[in-house]
Amino acid sequence: MSNNFLSTITAQNLYRNLNVAALYKHAIHPNENSVISDKGALIVYSGLKTGRSPKDKKILFENSSSDNIWWGDVNIKMDESEYDANFNNAIEYFNKQENIYVFDGFVGWDADNKLKVRIICTRPYHALFMHNMLIRPTEEELINFGEPDYTIYNAGAYQASMDHFKTYINLSFDRKQFLILGTEYAGEMKKGIFTIMNYLMPLKGILSMHCSANEGSDKDDVSLFFGLSGTGKTTLSADAQRKLIGDDEHCWSDTGIFNIEGGCYAKVINLSEKQEPEIYNAIKFGTILENVKYNSTSNKVDYTDVSITENTRASYPIDYISNAKIPCTSSHPKNIIFLTCDAFGVLPPVSKLTTAQAMYHFISGYTAKIAGTEQGIVEPTATFSACFGAAFMVWHPSKYAELLSSRIMDNETNVWLINTGWIGGAYGKGSRIKLKYTRAIVDAIHDGSLEQANFIHDTVFGFAIPDYCENVPSEILNPANSWEDKNEYEIKLKQLASLFISNFKKFEDGADKNVVNAGPKV
Repeated sequence: MSNNFLSTITAQNLYRNLNVAALYKHAIHPNENSVISDKGALIVYSGLKTGRSPKDKKILFENSSSDNIWWGDVNIKMDESEYDANFNNAIEYFNKQENIYVFDGFVGWDADNKLKVRIICTRPYHALFMHNMLIRPTEEELINFGEPDYTIYNAGAYQASMDHFKTYINLSFDRKQFLILGTEYAGEMKKGIFTIMNYLMPLKGILSMHCSANEGSDKDDVSLFFGLSGTGKTTLSADAQRKLIGDDEHCWSDTGIFNIEGGCYAKVINLSEKQEPEIYNAIKFGTILENVKYNSTSNKVDYTDVSITENTRASYPIDYISNAKIPCTSSHPKNIIFLTCDAFGVLPPVSKLTTAQAMYHFISGYTAKIAGTEQGIVEPTATFSACFGAAFMVWHPSKYAELLSSRIMDNETNVWLINTGWIGGAYGKGSRIKLKYTRAIVDAIHDGSLEQANFIHDTVFGFAIPDYCENVPSEILNPANSWEDKNEYEIKLKQLASLFISNFKKFEDGADKNVVNAGPKV
């Protein structure tokens, strides 16, 4: 379909697999509103949408895949007539454009599970973004690329005349197509690829994961970091003493783990060289800076300015990170770390989980929003996102949890829950756990010393809590000891436990009884 389409394009110019310098040249055009920063990065803007539109994503209902998809608010059904109308609108839009850009790349660093993906778009910034985010073929691989396994049709600037600013994000597994209309936010392409992998990999018994990964000096010392926004996933996985395998999307197969992507898409809000030197130094020629503000005289970026959006981003090839591991593959994980920012102040700074507890907390995907982060939030609010990435999961969450459980048991992987949020009280009364303590905990996990501690068991969540961790005050390890008002602590603990139980009810029908029973007791 994609080659047939390319041969019928009526656009004046069709540009295929341009290099970075050529894409810069096309992007520095009045219609693009792009400039080059003082560091050589390309500053671009995504228009009205500065983040993903998950409620606008629909999947075509097809007999071959329908029984595998967990239909509902995340995976919304669409019929063939609606899909065809959107596809035809995209094609019509492409054929009215002066310039069309095509980029061919690979998804997945594992040779046995690699996908060929073609991007068709109208903005050079989108072509460069996917050049950064996908695995870039060699010249020989491009010559022999052939037909892609999947094609992304990014007609983001299209607006239907009768429903202005309507967004359409559509996926067909039979047709191997991903459509984007009405949003120019580049992250939709990245997460579209991830959604496709989240469907295909479990069909092969491979676990796809929304996590970062790094490796120690020993190639068998691999850690995975799961966590929602604001929990510290990027910060804690970026470790100068360890090699970065990837910052966001991975798979776990019979032979080990591999990165899905060829690049990184990092948040740059309040970015500084001191706090995040790896990301800061990756911002140079070839990097995209999305929706940032800059000084019009010096072209120096102000990373503290969030007047466009708080979701400011940088996209760059993973080899822009000095300690990246290329190729981005490794052995089976020795440790898995679930990160949560608990604003209720009742979860321990670190606890060790059983396999059943790991499945329960993986399916739950908990963190908390605090007062002031969103309009209407006046006290800590629990947020649950299944598998730490519900918006991209296609199967029922228990499918991914069962694969995770199997991998954990087969490889004797340790699973830890780390709270990067509050201790000694809830948000507003307690204090945020210091980053140096959290780093010390991660270091103790990596050097194996934390496993040697004595553990006590929390009576509500059942956590195994260590009584000692080097360079961490012992009095904060058990949250019950750090609260002055013990009665208030018990109330908040049971309140959070009840929220977990309530959230998990929607998963109980598809979850193993041992997993259900691994949840908190109130």
